[in-house]
Amino acid sequence: MSIFESKKLGEMAVGTKIVVYGVLSIWSFIVLFPLYWVLITSFKLPIAVSGGPFYLPFVDFLPSLHAWSYIFFDLGNDTFRPYFNSVVVAVFSTFLVMIAGSLAAYALSRFTFRPRLLTILIFIFVVALVIVLVAALGVNWLIAVTVGVALAVIGAGVFRRIPSPTLGNPDILFWMISQRILPPVVAAIPIYVMFQQVRLLDTHMALIVTYTTVNLPIVVWLMYDFFVSIPKDLEESAELDGASRIRIFFEIILPLSKPGLIATSLLVLIFSWNEYLLALFLSTANAQTMPLLVAAQNATRGPQWWYMSVLIIIMIVPVILLTLVLQRFIAKGLLLGAVKG
Repeated sequence: MSIFESKKLGEMAVGTKIVVYGVLSIWSFIVLFPLYWVLITSFKLPIAVSGGPFYLPFVDFLPSLHAWSYIFFDLGNDTFRPYFNSVVVAVFSTFLVMIAGSLAAYALSRFTFRPRLLTILIFIFVVALVIVLVAALGVNWLIAVTVGVALAVIGAGVFRRIPSPTLGNPDILFWMISQRILPPVVAAIPIYVMFQQVRLLDTHMALIVTYTTVNLPIVVWLMYDFFVSIPKDLEESAELDGASRIRIFFEIILPLSKPGLIATSLLVLIFSWNEYLLALFLSTANAQTMPLLVAAQNATRGPQWWYMSVLIIIMIVPVILLTLVLQRFIAKGLLLGAVKG
């Protein structure tokens, strides 16, 4: 029997059990200790935080609620507004990116696309032209986009008879996931200028659109594997019964992909919930999110670890509760993805 073959815990030898429990205990300590440290720090006074490594409440230090009182009562609306902003931005961007990403992934898994390289180059040229018109020549962005769309349509029609290499679905998938290779800071300034031109800086809309765009490649890449694993025979049988493609997608494909949808949604939700860099560029006061509020506790007096700990706890509690509620679907979805990979 292979050493990598899974066995039930009751079938293991005593020595193996000791090793397994020892490894799991060490791993649990590594994972849980930072959470414990944050929790006890939130109940410490500043002198207890800077005085040394105190670990045990009522033994090493006397717990205090001063940090919790400051965050919830003294800051008041300055805490609840970023929390509300984070909820709105994370939920709406996750909802939008799951709809767009699932539809794109399903299309790539069921249809063959052959975009012409020349048409793509024309599109890139038009986008660059629109940017130059808006940023360098000061043309109104609405007029520039309208002119750009018109030029793209005319160019595609004029040059369609010219022979050109074509791309396939694997090329499209690689291009989409390659968007995640670039660090976000590369795109931060262009995104900032774009929303500045359309006067959407420091709004929920700017963050929702940005997070939807940034997370779209991940959703397409993950959901593509789930859709490919679903037999096409089910769809062909439904088509013979007269079901439309849209009805097949919503009534057959999506229910069968529920574990993948939930696992991917939670992953994207966490990315949006924790995102810091783009929020720093695109928001100031009105659309400030929780990661910015946590970072703001590093003030001129130095890091206020006790306040940071309270904010971190109220940030991670919803994610932990959501994960516990959906863990059955998440585990199944991740396992299906691992088996497929």
